[in-house]
Amino acid sequence: MNLLHQPHLPEPGAPQQFLLQGINWQTYEKILKAVGDRPIRVTYDRGDLELLSPSPTHEIYKRLFGRLLDVLAEGLDVSFKACGSTTFRREDLDRGLEPDECFYLASGARVRDWKTIDLTQDPPPDLAIEIDITSSSLNRMGIYAALGVPELWRFDGETLRCTS
Repeated sequence: MNLLHQPHLPEPGAPQQFLLQGINWQTYEKILKAVGDRPIRVTYDRGDLELLSPSPTHEIYKRLFGRLLDVLAEGLDVSFKACGSTTFRREDLDRGLEPDECFYLASGARVRDWKTIDLTQDPPPDLAIEIDITSSSLNRMGIYAALGVPELWRFDGETLRCTS
């Protein structure tokens, strides 16, 4: 690498975002396996793959909304299953993503095995929460719709938008 043309590095704590195009499903699966439990969001949409490292602000809001749902469910005496940022994907749709937070409410009883949720046989989560501090290069809302997630809350740091 030529040190005179070294790429600009982001500020510490700033989100890092990469978009790869022309990626097949098998490569997506390999990248998911390589990423493992690291705090990197992997979004896949019909050959386009985005890797995003969330910012501290993003993670603070994510935790706040997760706690908000805990308190609401307890106060309303609603049972639920929190699945955090579980990877949801369907090869037949050529799409996959990890929500910032997600919850099974009404459809949780229909999940066959919580260790291996398979969206070709199990329902998607009833609610997904997206913290949109850093905009995705991909249409995440379209991916949620294709996967059949019935309700989505999006927070951009100022406004909460709920769609169903």
